[in-house]
Order: sequence, then structure tokens, then C-alpha cells
Amino acid sequence: MSRQPPKSRSGERLVVLRGGESRAATGVVWLVGAGPGDPELLTIKALKALQAADVVVHDGLVSADILDLAPAAARRIDVAKRKSRHTLPQDEINRLLVAFAREGLTVVRLKAGDPFVFGRGGEELLACHEAGVECRVVPGVTAALAAGAPLTHRGAAQAVTFVTGHAAAGPDGLAGEPSLDWASLARPNQTVVIYMGLTTAPAIAGKLMAAGRAGSTPALIVENASRDDERRVATTLAGLAEAAEGVHGPALLLVGEAVAEENLVRRPEALELLAAQAAGGVA
Repeated sequence: MSRQPPKSRSGERLVVLRGGESRAATGVVWLVGAGPGDPELLTIKALKALQAADVVVHDGLVSADILDLAPAAARRIDVAKRKSRHTLPQDEINRLLVAFAREGLTVVRLKAGDPFVFGRGGEELLACHEAGVECRVVPGVTAALAAGAPLTHRGAAQAVTFVTGHAAAGPDGLAGEPSLDWASLARPNQTVVIYMGLTTAPAIAGKLMAAGRAGSTPALIVENASRDDERRVATTLAGLAEAAEGVHGPALLLVGEAVAEENLVRRPEALELLAAQAAGGVA
């Protein structure tokens, strides 16, 4: 008798592959970072894993150009999790990866950016290990590194911190404000990069300024980093909330003196500030 496909908690069949055909060997799960969207930023190892896939379980933010690099016969499953839209909850995704691998399939869990930078890749890795399924990891270029702005700069930023802009969803299903060390994030000479922070931009800017970060601190919003439709909005910490209102796609918020480089052409005085800081500091 052939093995039955996995079921969700509701009893609904999740997927049927290869007509129920049985395989002797257990497959493998690859946690692959797809990068920020530009296919040319995909690593060679990621490309090889994708080209060998039987199943591609992907985020909604993975670009179509990257998905098209998978074999035409590979099954694609979109498990997008954008704000309040959840195709599958995380525990179901974990079960899905394990079930496919137990069918002897090569499974690529394709995640935007890097699997371990706010990507919940650690949960999927743990689920595979607990199930006795081999899991391999391929790092990806995280969006902050594709933002096209300096994250460090001699004399202006000797540290960079990545934070998430929202907390876990509450009973109402809506994400709340993150609980962060605002005093630490408000210290000078560092760049703070906020992922998934558009909707909480007013609260984030307010907390940073309340903790002592100057409202005049340069800030930058990068929407769809590295893609053809990338958009950049240069502003200040005080103007961040208003600037974020006009941005609707996936975006990063960057705060710190180093990102003034982004606005050098339009604000020549920023170059003078950076030059002065560099002259008085070290990398």
C-alpha cells in the first residue's frame, strides 16, 4: 500500500506528489537564502540546490525570476507570510518539509534574504533535526546588505545592529511593537537597521528619540532593495514616520549618521559632516 500524503490539523490533504510513489531513501531539506530579490545576488551554491529540487517551498517575497531557476517539473508551494496573510502557520510548514523529505524528495525551503535573519529558519532546522531529517543550510544576502547604503563609516558608525520592527502576534492576530533595548539603540556612532518596521515606524522613531537619539539623525527607507522597482526615501529620524506613510512594499528602515552617504548629492553638507567625523575618529 502506498504511503498517504500528510494531513493538516483540519484533516485536509496538504499535497500529493508522484502519484503516491514510494521511495526507499529519505530525502533532504535545504534551507536556502534567496537574497533580496535580484537573481544575480543568489549564491552559486543556492543555485545548484535550487536546480536539484523536487519541491520548492517558498516565501511570497521570493522573486519570480529566482523561482524560474528551479526545474520545470519541481512542485512550487507558496507559504507567504505577509503581515496578516498566512498561507500556512509555521508548525504546518515544518511538518510539510519533514513529510516531503520522508518521501525521498529533495526539498528546497527558499527564503527571502538569509534563512537565519528574521526568517524563522532556526525553527525549521530544529524541526528537521527532531524528525531525523537531514537539513543543509545555504546562506543568503540579507536585505540590509543590498540596501546600497553604508552601514559602517569611519568616524560615524563603528557598529551596526539589526532589529525587527514588530513583535509576535497577540490574541487578536495583529503584531505589536517590539520590546527592544531602546537606550542601547539610541547610542551614537552606530547604524540601526529595522526589518519589517513600516507599520511601527512612528513608534520606533518616537522611542529612539525619547531614548536620546537626535531627531536630526539621518534615516533612509529602502523599498524592494536590489529589485527593478527599488525605491529610496532619504529623511531624518524625526521625519521617519511621515516618510514611511508613502511606502507600501517590503522595506527596510536605516537610522544613523553613516546613511547620510545616501543623500550626499542632494545634501552636500552631509559630506562635510562625514569628513569631519572621519577626521576625528577611527574605523
